[in-house]
Amino acid sequence: MTTSRREFIVGTGAAIAAANLPAPAVAADSNASVEKLLADFAEELLVDYPESATGLGIDNGLRAPLKAKLADRSAAGQQVVAQRVANRLARLKAIDTKSLSEATRINVDVMRTAHEFASEGFKFPYGDVALLNLSWSWRNAPYVVAQNTGAFLEIPGMLEEQHTIVTREDADAYLARLEAYAGQLDGETARLHSAAAQGVIAPDFLLDKTLRQLKIARDGKPSDWSMIAALAKRTKAMPGDYAAKASKIAADKVSPALNRQFVELEAHRKRATSDAGVWKLPQGEAYYAWTLKAATTTQMTPEQIHDRGQEELRALQSEMDSILKAQGLTQGTVGERMTALGKQERFRFPESDEGRAQLMKFLNERVADMRKRLPRAFATLVPGNLEIKRMPPEVEPGAPGAYGGAGTIDGKVPGKFWINLHTLAIWTKYNLPTLTYHESIPGHVWQGEYTFKMPLFRSLLAFNAYSEGWALYAEQLANELGVYDNDPFGRLGYLQSIAFRACRLVVDTGLHAKRWTREQAIQWFATTNGSSVEEVTSEVDRYCAWPGQACGYKVGHSEINRLRAGAQKSLGAKFDLRQFNDTVVKSGGVPMVVLGRIIDSFVARG
Repeated sequence: MTTSRREFIVGTGAAIAAANLPAPAVAADSNASVEKLLADFAEELLVDYPESATGLGIDNGLRAPLKAKLADRSAAGQQVVAQRVANRLARLKAIDTKSLSEATRINVDVMRTAHEFASEGFKFPYGDVALLNLSWSWRNAPYVVAQNTGAFLEIPGMLEEQHTIVTREDADAYLARLEAYAGQLDGETARLHSAAAQGVIAPDFLLDKTLRQLKIARDGKPSDWSMIAALAKRTKAMPGDYAAKASKIAADKVSPALNRQFVELEAHRKRATSDAGVWKLPQGEAYYAWTLKAATTTQMTPEQIHDRGQEELRALQSEMDSILKAQGLTQGTVGERMTALGKQERFRFPESDEGRAQLMKFLNERVADMRKRLPRAFATLVPGNLEIKRMPPEVEPGAPGAYGGAGTIDGKVPGKFWINLHTLAIWTKYNLPTLTYHESIPGHVWQGEYTFKMPLFRSLLAFNAYSEGWALYAEQLANELGVYDNDPFGRLGYLQSIAFRACRLVVDTGLHAKRWTREQAIQWFATTNGSSVEEVTSEVDRYCAWPGQACGYKVGHSEINRLRAGAQKSLGAKFDLRQFNDTVVKSGGVPMVVLGRIIDSFVARG
């Protein structure tokens, strides 16, 4: 099944105009005046989310004060952000785009669409709207704190990995952020209390995970916490005894705030049920519709997405069946045969530190090989500045299997491919290559670096369907570049990965629209795709905490392929895959319908 243009949300034009009565147009808007306005909005976004400046490595010069700040996660702070979003959106709607260049129209479209999604999300009296926060833009969460959401998980890693320390001012800013971190925790705790009063409480199985992780985060001497040890190590040669100062802030402010959050979540646990989907929440159906729209940039209904997942899964498993039979694996369903394959020792790594070291070496070898192939897929190359790292142990129990993203614009902090090594049971030598291409190059790290060549605000905005659709397309490119030509099991792993994303369409909508139980979702997923129960349990829990997000992958991937097939048909022998890929990746993060217009222009240029 392909998605028609009508299913995609139009950023400019009749669909938006019908949904939102426009404000009076500003007379004689020029490209320069509009681009200046968008640049000003970028600075406002950095004030709202100072972590974004650090993530991009631009918290210096005139923006240096941002390095000492964190986003305000209190209810009052979020209300201020929501009001600024509404104000910017009104100004964006007032722009007359008819006289603007195509590039500026696209820039307005991207900024306005992001703000429309965020503004709609802020209308719900619970949850966390992360769309405009570069560091966590891929997820919206009905629960302010969960096993994969919240300051206690997000801020320590940001301080350790992204907050650079060269001068004493940098170290002072780190201390200021430690104090702000304590304030974030208390702000979230107050929002949790408010949410509970509305009946918004995470499922018991998510709370059990969250409490275990929060216990790890708060346990031990504060001076031994990794974010304190990181500061101590980096300021060892500096006067000022920053280790002692940080330890005192951690003991006097952060630790008590973590304890207060723990107590609040314990109270939630006493009231929690095992109901997995957001259908149970106030305005639950409307909330899920919003998360789906924001995650996929489509108007597809849960039923349409559920059916599409099953249809695409059938086609993928038909191809897998042929490969399995060629390898002598003929008995049972595709899922059963993949389950059996995953248990074979020849594909596994030892469950030990030695096994973890072997796995990391394996990943780095895949990246080195891919670098040699990339000139065949892209005419314009970026550095692919990359580091592969294990997730911190306190994060791993509730985290996804892996994630990745680009580093800083100046290249001083490399992009990261984070891998979850809590257990090696979920990894095989045939499923790790495609994961590597997804998270690193030519996936998330690679794609993110192209945005560095764009105006700043374009580097600050991301759309889940585009970024995750691109990462799946990157897996496909690896296959097309021949990495599996002599590796049928690796090709099975690739196809299973794409099928995994088709399963997500079924499971996410099953949980949140069809009222599936957690156990029902886990068993269907593991049995159908042949993935391990350990892997899909973490996945299902992720969908419960980030509804809709997992649907963006396959929807975006299918649209990129639909656009590619259309361009090939129109251009015939003149079609150049490298130029097509350049056009997609150089467009930056956009709603999928905007990407469609960009490809239309690519075809028109011949």
